[in-house]
Amino acid sequence: MAAFAKMKIFYISVGFWLIIGVECYSGSSNHSLTIRTGGSVTIPCHYDKNYRQLKKFWYSEIDRKNTYTNTTEENLSVIDHPDQSLFTVTMRNLQGKHNGTYYCFLEGQTTEIYKLLVKVQSAPDVSVVSSSVSGHEGGDISVQCFYSSGYKNTVKQWCRYKDQSCYKEMRTGTSQNSSVQIRDDGNSSFTVLMTGLRLTDSGWYFCSAGEALNPVHLTVTKAKADTVKVTNNELLPVWLPVSAALLLLLILVGVFTWRWRQRPKQDQPQIKERNGSTNDTIYSKPEDPVIYSTINDENPNDASKAITTYSTIDHVPGSEAKPPESGTVYSTVASH
Repeated sequence: MAAFAKMKIFYISVGFWLIIGVECYSGSSNHSLTIRTGGSVTIPCHYDKNYRQLKKFWYSEIDRKNTYTNTTEENLSVIDHPDQSLFTVTMRNLQGKHNGTYYCFLEGQTTEIYKLLVKVQSAPDVSVVSSSVSGHEGGDISVQCFYSSGYKNTVKQWCRYKDQSCYKEMRTGTSQNSSVQIRDDGNSSFTVLMTGLRLTDSGWYFCSAGEALNPVHLTVTKAKADTVKVTNNELLPVWLPVSAALLLLLILVGVFTWRWRQRPKQDQPQIKERNGSTNDTIYSKPEDPVIYSTINDENPNDASKAITTYSTIDHVPGSEAKPPESGTVYSTVASH
């Protein structure tokens, strides 16, 4: 009964993953990584977090050589990332002599973590434009994977290294509700679209056509705070009245400045001497009545001539108010 129950659960699980378009495969499956001659590649090797303290190494079946983590050579680097529970292997300047099978191993373990066949050739079976892509949380990313003509009729997949799960190309006419969709142009490339990205989606993936694959690293960053997005059409109704008001203000300031500069200057008090005559003028406040007083003294030192003195008092034309007791008097004195 127990065995039957386990088998039932297994088949239900498989059916569920197939419905949503995800397929799981064993990490020891033969997958080939084709690299262009002279190119480089970085391969991730995931391990269980309980094995972080164990030594990790990259084993080459070609020369039976182990390269342990945190080792950097001329064309090979093996670096451990315990915070991510994986170590990466970077191979550079690959040539035909590097063709062969490689393994990711944990020291003391008899089963490899990952097995990979590396093939170096002038035209890769599967390739990508960039081996590193990034996106924001909640956003989308698109990856274009190219394949050679010999893989035109093979199944196209987008797989995750960590749990060895793959999203398959859906060849049916039904729409996919999955966050991962694959579209094959049927000629030389297929496009992977990931929507609604989550922070947990960060990690290593590979696009594959048949058994050929190529790795891609995805980085998902935290979404930025929402900002107000204003388009030019939205700004237009706001800036038109503001611009008109500023223009009107500038015109008013210009007119005021021009009028102020053109204002006639007020007459200033003057003292003039003309032909021995002296005229003294004293101004009163505008609101007070003005009284003129004129005194003529003709040769006061000559006793033979009569002295004529007269005064004329009058109000300033246009002023009808009576002078106050303390009013200011205009006095003009002329002597000859």
